[in-house]
Amino acid sequence: MSHLWLAVLCLVLMAVFIIAEHREMWVPGVALKGLASLCFVILGILGSIGTVDARFGGLVLSGLVVGAIADVLLNLRYVYKRWDKAIFAAGTVVFLIGHVLYTVAVWPRAAIPWLFVVLGAIATFFIMRWIFSKIEAPVPLKAIGVVYVGIVVILNCLALSALFNHLGYQSLVFFFGAAFFLVSDIILILNTFGGNPQFKRRTVNLTLYYIGQILIALSLQLA
Repeated sequence: MSHLWLAVLCLVLMAVFIIAEHREMWVPGVALKGLASLCFVILGILGSIGTVDARFGGLVLSGLVVGAIADVLLNLRYVYKRWDKAIFAAGTVVFLIGHVLYTVAVWPRAAIPWLFVVLGAIATFFIMRWIFSKIEAPVPLKAIGVVYVGIVVILNCLALSALFNHLGYQSLVFFFGAAFFLVSDIILILNTFGGNPQFKRRTVNLTLYYIGQILIALSLQLA
């Protein structure tokens, strides 16, 4: 894999962004988070150039771009605190679009994709049942959460199927990227709505998220 310096730069910017957020430097934090996300987008662009599967590359790159936009949106809620819930919901919906793009990208690679959609839906039921036992959130946000987590779980199931169906480095790296994303999102939900937000959980959530996006971007370089 080439262009690994971009992955390192992404993680360095992420670390500086986390420090800025911890010090409640909200505006610099938004800028730093945007720059960190720009790194995995550029990594995706470089990886998609000349990729064997142009369809997969285009959809994954689109998902990376949408994810970067959602990153900035989510942190704007700290800058415009009067609209924090609306901005959070908007950022979540944008992220959902990115996950749908990843799901569409991996769908043709999965064996019996509809079976893994059903397995994902079953897994989502139990995951959300557990999450709802831990959090308090308005019904509209809970509904968005079910759809959001459901898509991410289904994405992971399809990525696992694709890994078994097309065993190789690209499928492996993409799967782990999606898995890091799922764990990151669960931690984010618990930390945001669990009634006892902790910055160390926020740090873990962000670290897993950026590693996940980096792995998904790097998967484009692997045939």
